[in-house]
Amino acid sequence: MNKSFTFEKILMDIDEFTALAADKSDYNYIGALTVVALCNYRTDPALCYSMLDALKNPAEPTSTYEKQFLKDRLSGKDYKPFSYFAGSSPENGYTPSAPYSITLSTNPYSFSGDERVTLHLHSSGADSDRQIKLRQKKSTGEWFLLEQFLLSDIRIPAAQDPWA
Repeated sequence: MNKSFTFEKILMDIDEFTALAADKSDYNYIGALTVVALCNYRTDPALCYSMLDALKNPAEPTSTYEKQFLKDRLSGKDYKPFSYFAGSSPENGYTPSAPYSITLSTNPYSFSGDERVTLHLHSSGADSDRQIKLRQKKSTGEWFLLEQFLLSDIRIPAAQDPWA
C-alpha cells in the first residue's frame, strides 16, 4: 500500500520540525519526516541530529556511531535524501520543486508481530527501494524511528558525472 505526503518546505528549523513530529500516530508520516530530517544535514548537521532525535525513542537518541555514519554517507553526497522526493532526478541534481511530495509503501512482509514496520521508499537515483524501520511503543501507540537504510550510494548528479 502506498501513502504520500506533501511538504511546503523541507529545510526547517527545529521548532517547525518538532511541531510536525509531535503526531507520532502514523508510521508513514514518521518515515516521511525521517527523509525531511536527513535533507537538513546539508545546511546544519547538528540540526539534522536534533530532528532525528525528535523521531526516535527519547531513551535512545542519535548515537555517536549514527552521527559518524551520516557524516560518512552524506559528505560530498548530501543530495541523497532529496532523491526520495517526486521530481528529483540525476539530471536535475536531485533538486525537487515545491511543494515536496514523497511516497512510502508497505507490503505483506513489512509488518512483524512485535509492533515493527518496514517502509519502502523509491530513490530516483537507485534501481531498488530503500527502507526505514520503525517500532510502536505499546503503552502510547506512538511510532518511533529505529533505523534507516536510505543512504547507500545512488547515481551521481549528471553535472558531476564525466560520462553524462
